[in-house]
Amino acid sequence: MPAPLQLRQASAAAYYSTQLRAELGSLNRANALKHQLPHVESYGAAPVIVYEPYGSPPRHGNFSDPAYAAILAHPQWQKRFAKVHTSARQALPKSDRRWRELDSSNSSDALLMNIFCWPGVCEERALLLQLGLDAPAEPQFGHKARVPLKDGSVDRTEVDMRLGPLLVEAKLTESGFQTKSAAVVNRYRDFARVFDRSLLPKLKAKYDGYQLIRNVLAAHATGARFCLMHDARRPDLREAWYGVLSAVKSAELRTRCTVLTWQELARALPEALRDFLQGKYGIVPA
Repeated sequence: MPAPLQLRQASAAAYYSTQLRAELGSLNRANALKHQLPHVESYGAAPVIVYEPYGSPPRHGNFSDPAYAAILAHPQWQKRFAKVHTSARQALPKSDRRWRELDSSNSSDALLMNIFCWPGVCEERALLLQLGLDAPAEPQFGHKARVPLKDGSVDRTEVDMRLGPLLVEAKLTESGFQTKSAAVVNRYRDFARVFDRSLLPKLKAKYDGYQLIRNVLAAHATGARFCLMHDARRPDLREAWYGVLSAVKSAELRTRCTVLTWQELARALPEALRDFLQGKYGIVPA
């Protein structure tokens, strides 16, 4: 990809990400005040609302009550709260409790869990049809895909969620899909077999869209399907996705790779969950 085009796309990503962050900040500030939810605001010109657990039975302002109760009752799901907020020391007020990534109203993992931990949602026929699944499945968050490397070892990074045969990458306000040096990406065993490297977005010696490349390689290696879930207010993410997908050589693998917005997904969700997503995230069914 020509460098000027990639720079324009980076500028667009920054614009859309900033706009969505501002909207979520406004929505969650109003939500926290309306329901008197314990929270803090991050430092800086565009504060992020960060919630904390409270009450008995336990509740959490960043989650619907049904989803949070289900998470606490499921040991594997509860482990996701072990991820410490990486910028808490610089960006957030001090607290007796360590801030977690899932406390942030901008967390795409929290949004993903709010949806897929809602009791019974993974048995909804409309949702299964939308995701191309034949049968209900239990979500696995932070799934280790173990993508093969050339030296015989496997990649240790995680996929946001696995739902039966479907791998999911979730995005909300993140600026993009990370960049990695060609040396790192070339370590994957099937990289040259799966991708036409001349078509992949690249700036100097770095590939753009690294997370997408890795997830497509995971789908290839395991025979799984892959879905990118992002917000309709982030057209830059969809454009980046198609930049990577267009470099996939196999037509059969391309058909196993899909994209879905949260707004499209919301059409298949229970009404109470749709109302929660609209009030907290501004997600209105497409």
